[in-house]
Amino acid sequence: MTNKDELLSQLRIDRDQPYAGESKTHLWIGGGIAILAIAFGISFLYEPDPVKVQIEMARMAVPDSSSATVLDATGYVVARRISTVSSKVTGRVAEIFVEEGQRVEKDQVVARLDDSNTAKSVALSRAELRSAKTLVTETQARLTEAKLTLERNTELARQQLVSAAALDKARADFESLRAQLESRNADVEVSQKRLALQQQNLDDLTLRAPFTGVVISKDSQPGEMISPISAGGGFTRTGICTLVDMSSLEIEVDVNESYIQRVRDEQFVQAVLEAYPDWKIPAKVIAIIPAADRQKATVKVRIGFQVSDPRILPDMGVKVAFLNAEPVAEEKPKEPLGVRVPISAVRNEGEDKFIFVVKDGVAELRKVTIKASYGNDIYIGSGLRPGEDFVVEITPELKDGARIEQ
Repeated sequence: MTNKDELLSQLRIDRDQPYAGESKTHLWIGGGIAILAIAFGISFLYEPDPVKVQIEMARMAVPDSSSATVLDATGYVVARRISTVSSKVTGRVAEIFVEEGQRVEKDQVVARLDDSNTAKSVALSRAELRSAKTLVTETQARLTEAKLTLERNTELARQQLVSAAALDKARADFESLRAQLESRNADVEVSQKRLALQQQNLDDLTLRAPFTGVVISKDSQPGEMISPISAGGGFTRTGICTLVDMSSLEIEVDVNESYIQRVRDEQFVQAVLEAYPDWKIPAKVIAIIPAADRQKATVKVRIGFQVSDPRILPDMGVKVAFLNAEPVAEEKPKEPLGVRVPISAVRNEGEDKFIFVVKDGVAELRKVTIKASYGNDIYIGSGLRPGEDFVVEITPELKDGARIEQ
């Protein structure tokens, strides 16, 4: 019986004893998890940063005859308000407070001339005024005394206590002093006007900006002579600086008189600066000068900008396109040109054209077909649908599948 119990006990499985195969399986699983964790960490550390790009939504372009150009011309940007700040008198420049490119406000001091002589003249005139006022006070006192003497002699003459000659002398002294008082008062007025004149001459030596604008040139330096008129020899300047009111900038173009009938007042114009060929500036005709140039057979047209921008500078070359000013007749809808994108959004690889489409923050390189190309605009026939987002300008670091941000 005992032997059977021992045999049965040997056949039992001891579950507390580890199984060799099971321990190996756990080891492999743990190692796999560790490898995956390391791979994930490496991919997280070495994942490239998102590429910052500009994104726009694709739109279908339909030709519009109302915006068709009827005339192209070239001209220059000019300023209606431009001034050389000078002085009313000839003098030596003492200080200059402006530099090229500086913006100044109206009546702001831009320079001072040497005022040593004029300041002394002002001081002399002020002293003369004080002297004239002192003489008026003295004459007034003497006149008061003469008036009392006249009144006293008049009363004594009525009582026959003084002679008629004494009364006449008192009356003559009174009238003489009254005339002197009027003369002294006139001298005071003359001294006041002379002082005001000298003060004005002193103020004229402080040069101020006639309007708000930007200094485009500095024409003199401290120590130089400046004069309102040109002097011989070239050593005398005629101005301190040149000031331009940037809000008065406009375009002047010469239109051939054979095509001037295509231009109308208030006609819309599209202007393009030669310095910024991709920037189309809205403008409008201000006036058509009612005179023709006999030598060039042209008519001058003034065009005003509808936007203000610091990139617009005087004397810049500009190309203008006069837009259709006539009403558009009803016509059948025209065939769409395609999805319009800038030329910077298309990548050329041989004869194939590609564009980056953005979906869920990821750039997708997609092949497209070009239907037309006008200037800096490309019209895509297929490969890009209206409403999809695309990258406006492709950068070298932009790759297919790259994460992007705006």
